Amino acid sequence: MGRFTRAEMQERNRAKVLAAAREEFTERGFRDAKIDSIAERARLTRGAVYSNFPGKRALYFAVLADLAEHDATPPDLESGGTAREALGAFARAWVARLPLATDEQHSPARLGMDLLSEVLADERTRLPFAQLMKLDAILLGLALERLRPPEEPTGRLVSVAEVAFTTLYGAGQMAAAAPGFADPFNVVSVCEQLADLDLGDTWQPPHLAYVPRARPADEPWSPPPAADVIRGEPARLADDGVVAILGLHRLEAAEEAVRAAPPTATVTAVLVTGDPGELAPLARLVIAELRVCLRQAFPPSAWPRLQVVYDTSGTLAAAAGVPAVSDGTEAAVRVEAGRIVARADGRGACHAAASAGEPN
Repeated sequence: MGRFTRAEMQERNRAKVLAAAREEFTERGFRDAKIDSIAERARLTRGAVYSNFPGKRALYFAVLADLAEHDATPPDLESGGTAREALGAFARAWVARLPLATDEQHSPARLGMDLLSEVLADERTRLPFAQLMKLDAILLGLALERLRPPEEPTGRLVSVAEVAFTTLYGAGQMAAAAPGFADPFNVVSVCEQLADLDLGDTWQPPHLAYVPRARPADEPWSPPPAADVIRGEPARLADDGVVAILGLHRLEAAEEAVRAAPPTATVTAVLVTGDPGELAPLARLVIAELRVCLRQAFPPSAWPRLQVVYDTSGTLAAAAGVPAVSDGTEAAVRVEAGRIVARADGRGACHAAASAGEPN
């Protein structure tokens, strides 16, 4: 057998660290877990652990993200046909993953119980998490809107999705702190009824005075291959539409691109960050948990039109003409016939690029 390349060895070590960390976090909990113990379990040095992950919290996020992304639960072939049914199915899939009163304190079911406390512990994670939840609500709301009967008034359902996530995350915290406190069936019933509420939610586009003008362009568009992590398939980056490069502090701007773009346009949110070591695993985790439940609740025809792509290396951003990225990045390009025909930068860029060339 030939020797491993440096890249192959790094990948093997990373996998060994993740496996060891999962064992350590499961047996001892996040608080009591030790990097030295993880290194010993992996039969690596402490330095080898830190060469792959910047710290224990980043490693914790990565373990949870890896588990969520490899969830083997098959899609529900009888997923909801109405917004009420789909939201109920989404809630059932969510609460099915919560720990039970009979679970031991340190068990795989309780592995994620420290997630929110770790997010809240640092401003560097609080704002990205808030924006990731905004993106989750946008994706869920867009999916709910696609299940509305044609005769119903067109309205935004993102606020309904936000309230549903508030309910479900609250149920998760109570399941961790006081197992058995709330009946999961009641939580599902509450979420189902949210779909019937009129929250007066209407889309308010950004004021044109605060939106930068899109700049006309005529540039070749040759994006590198990338995956749409919502659908688990190659992203359709060459399609006519909008590609938005968004730092983790600006994710809610993705909705501006979706609402302003023509109905047939493909809209892609490319997630970038200035802290890929810790924040990229957090993003992967939050989006993967959404995707698992979407698969259980919505037919493929109702999945949101928005594609989501991770760009931790900045390669895709550079191809779009954004060579330097941060968590505050907002830039967007309009693509037509394989060429970039318009671009915009700064707050409001998504709306500007999506509406470029469209009648006011």
